[in-house]
Amino acid sequence: MKPWLTSQPDGVRLTLHLQPGARKTELAGEYGEALKIRLAAPPVEGKANAALLLWLAREFGVAKNAVTLLSGERNRHKIVAIRGIDAATVLAHLQQSMQA
Repeated sequence: MKPWLTSQPDGVRLTLHLQPGARKTELAGEYGEALKIRLAAPPVEGKANAALLLWLAREFGVAKNAVTLLSGERNRHKIVAIRGIDAATVLAHLQQSMQA
């Protein structure tokens, strides 16, 4: 299992490293023990956090309320919970995204 992916009884937990203010929102691969995501949103007044949660919900095909920011509200290092999806599905989806 990846160090940035933890299985939970109702879903998964992801450890993320964000790069806000990027040209487009996309997966950027692994960054140490985190998954790096480039975000097009600026790090202003929670806009990056809102954009991240919405992007993750769309990316994994879950409802917006299934994605929760657990820690890192004002930090590039964040922990996010996603309900209704398992670790194998996350890994398969991310692997497919990285090849595209």
